[in-house]
Amino acid sequence: MDMSLEVVLLPVSDVDRAKEFYRDKVGFHVDLDGEVMPGVRIVQLTPPGSGCSIALVDGLEVPTGTPQPGTYHGMQLCVTDAKAAYEELTARGLDVSEPQQFAPQDGATFMYFQDPDGNGWAIQEYRRRATEPLHKVLADLAGRQQ
Repeated sequence: MDMSLEVVLLPVSDVDRAKEFYRDKVGFHVDLDGEVMPGVRIVQLTPPGSGCSIALVDGLEVPTGTPQPGTYHGMQLCVTDAKAAYEELTARGLDVSEPQQFAPQDGATFMYFQDPDGNGWAIQEYRRRATEPLHKVLADLAGRQQ
């Protein structure tokens, strides 16, 4: 059975403020913004090139528990060039740390930022993705397993 992680509910205290932050400062695309059932608004945003989105929700009770704004940490975005990403994001007004290289190998350079509620993100430089996009790697793997 295949499973794909496609949407992560992100707890925020103000959906409009978070929508503006992720759209304008981080550069996510707004896929959906509307009332999906009476009293429940969902704003779904996707990072460019990603197969997974975040959903900002207002009025939805989550059967497994309601996460609190500012409690999500460790979400990670991948870019092929940390320096270029840093320049673009800071030009958008994002308060992101400068790239830190923890080791010389690919995948060991990171930057960090928080959204207005304090949810924490990492941005990892993974240069290999320039020539091997994740969706292609996974499709190739799936083809070999059949």
